[in-house]
Amino acid sequence: MQVLRHLAAGVAALSIGVAAPALAQEKTEFRVAWSIYVGWMPWGYLEESGIMDKWADKYGIDVEIVQINDYVESINQYTAGAFDGVSATNMDTLSIPSGGGVDTTALIVGDFSNGNDAVILKGDGALADLAGKPVNLVELSVSHYLLARALDSVGLKESDLASVINTSDADMIAAFATDDVEAVVTWNPLVSTILEDPSANKLFDSSNIPGEIIDLMVVNTETLEANPDFGKALVGAWYEVMGLMAAGDEEVLTAMAIASGTDLDGYKAQLASTEMFYAPADAVDFTEGAELPATMVNVAEFLFDKGILGEGAPSADFVGVAYPDGSTTGDPNNVKFRFDTTYMQMAADGAL
Repeated sequence: MQVLRHLAAGVAALSIGVAAPALAQEKTEFRVAWSIYVGWMPWGYLEESGIMDKWADKYGIDVEIVQINDYVESINQYTAGAFDGVSATNMDTLSIPSGGGVDTTALIVGDFSNGNDAVILKGDGALADLAGKPVNLVELSVSHYLLARALDSVGLKESDLASVINTSDADMIAAFATDDVEAVVTWNPLVSTILEDPSANKLFDSSNIPGEIIDLMVVNTETLEANPDFGKALVGAWYEVMGLMAAGDEEVLTAMAIASGTDLDGYKAQLASTEMFYAPADAVDFTEGAELPATMVNVAEFLFDKGILGEGAPSADFVGVAYPDGSTTGDPNNVKFRFDTTYMQMAADGAL
């Protein structure tokens, strides 16, 4: 299944009583959390296959990779200091740890959604026809962000809708089948299932906003700075698996498929709508691209508009985001989210 990646609800509570871990020091044992999603399945494979242990041993450290069934809970625990890193989207990293004051670095830019997330109308029509209609989605999620971007593309706002109805991902397929539901926004594999309904009409998907819904491995900045070998081991192990996936290793892909609750064909279908950065050089190019800062401004504005950009955030510029060239968006005096290509570049250069 691919159902727990996109939940940003409950963020406001996370900003209360969350403190950054004590000043990081050199250490040899690290813990990383991940949750089920097509682009994050390699983390489970790294742990089960022994590839993570091999790379950790190379640098004289121990890295434990822990699966957390609840995506939000994994980020909560990272934010509270229980983990040194976590798999998260760019949006949820900005809103939860960074918005909560925990300085966080995007160590690995793994992929972006390229069709996995979609706006679906029941019956004929176009995006403009959503005006006056109710839309079902998981509120304060990447689906909510996708809807906002879709509406903006045709000059509409959320206030032009009849309502936004908070609907659990677990209930989305059944909801679409009812007479009351006219439109939904959700993600794969739910999208694929809903589109099997002859009445389902896909109006907009994440391929229309390429590069905006980004899946990352983020780590505590102070921990990384004090322990560069932690970053080298994680990145080295990750790109070893990326090489196997890029080569079409069916044993590896099948293991990931089974772990995610599907079969090989199902997993390949999910990968087809995911822009994986199998080559580290491609991840570096994307992260250093001119589009990323504009994307993060859009994300910050959405989060601020929804009241989830940190407790008491005075504006969308509350959290500073730093980029590889040294530029920032948001508050340069409150940088808590950093895109750093140092370690991915090492992988590209064969220097790990």
